[in-house]
Amino acid sequence: MVNTFYMAQASSNSQKSNYRIASIAAVVFVLDQFTKWLVLNLLDKGDEHVIIRGFFKFVHWGNTGAAWSMFRNNNGTLAFVALLAFVALFLTRHHFNSHTLPGQIAFGLIFGGIAGNLTDRLLPGRHEVIDFIYFYMQRRGGGEIGFPAFNIADTAICTGVGLIFLITWRTEHAPKPASE
Repeated sequence: MVNTFYMAQASSNSQKSNYRIASIAAVVFVLDQFTKWLVLNLLDKGDEHVIIRGFFKFVHWGNTGAAWSMFRNNNGTLAFVALLAFVALFLTRHHFNSHTLPGQIAFGLIFGGIAGNLTDRLLPGRHEVIDFIYFYMQRRGGGEIGFPAFNIADTAICTGVGLIFLITWRTEHAPKPASE
């Protein structure tokens, strides 16, 4: 009887964990797609709108590659890899601290980000990830040095992965109880 209680409790906690992860992922996905919709409707492709001269601008750039445009023009392959990563993370999330709130936030961010960029790659007529946040510095002789443009999904994925690294590091470096 007691064992049944603990199994029901664990199942309930797992459902709450999955619900939180899905809720966070949904918020990230909607925010990502909404901001990309704004870019698509307010800026022509290739346009730039300076927010802070010499530092930050909104742009409308497409990326058929991965981070920093590596593997450019491999949209289909990268969509397949993203789908595999999504499924693999979903199936292995219990190996991480996905039962804690920080772990749920991390996985929600990652799943929402992957879904956002995967949607861009698969939508008819788009077939590229829309990047629009661009930080840069003006060079003295003209031109600029910039960090690659990114979007909300990219930010969510990087933040989620960073959280998982921190959670894992803290868990592995937590003081161990003294053996008696």
